[in-house]
Amino acid sequence: MTLTAVDVLRLLDEQVRQFEMEEARDLQRATVPVEPLRAPPVEVANHFRPHSAVGGDFLDYFLLSDRTVGLYLGDVVGKGLPAALYAALAVGTLRGINKTGEPPSGVLELLNRRLRMRCIRGRHCAVQYAVFDPATRLLSYANGGLPGPLLLSARGCREFSFGGFPLGLFDVARYDAHQVRLDPGDSVLFMTDGLTEAYGPSDEQFGMERLVEVCEQNRAAGAEALLHHIFAALEEFVAGHPQHDDMAAAVLKLENAAA
Repeated sequence: MTLTAVDVLRLLDEQVRQFEMEEARDLQRATVPVEPLRAPPVEVANHFRPHSAVGGDFLDYFLLSDRTVGLYLGDVVGKGLPAALYAALAVGTLRGINKTGEPPSGVLELLNRRLRMRCIRGRHCAVQYAVFDPATRLLSYANGGLPGPLLLSARGCREFSFGGFPLGLFDVARYDAHQVRLDPGDSVLFMTDGLTEAYGPSDEQFGMERLVEVCEQNRAAGAEALLHHIFAALEEFVAGHPQHDDMAAAVLKLENAAA
């Protein structure tokens, strides 16, 4: 078959677009931690799974200058490259805020104001920001529209039912500040809604109830092991059924004092 000049140009254009998408994927993955954060007595690990080559979920964790541990994750409305570009805007803005010493509620309020200054029609994001102080075992936390984190403890597994408005929607938004004191051995699971809203072959969602059950069964596991059990259960549930959303999750684990 002889290719016309138009055919050649079309193939070259497709190759360029594929290369650009692969580069965008690599750039997005570079914003997500590759390794767990181990700062005894704290361990933090993550699982990041875009729906396509790139997606609108984002997360990071890090040590702050006062030796507390900062953690955030978010979910941009929409999917694909446009959502990934807005996620890059949110991450870049957030990284300029999260080391200022502001409490989590103040971080979200400032991030919201800055996103409104760069308002993009049809785009906004849900974000959680948390800071854990190993000295006091206090987890300070604010939520802007994501599912509440799950606390795994010797008493079981429960959801933080703290809500809040997504960011980038309203010029003035306030975010409640919350604190939870962790006990040695406790874990906290942070996640975007792509995890609980994953569909199985019968179009039933994985749901919070199944997630809680998996966490209950594995609440003594380390951060990486817990994520492994969660996503293994998810894979078994979806049984290869195509998914329609990005997934991001992080676990903060406090070592057991007896370990």
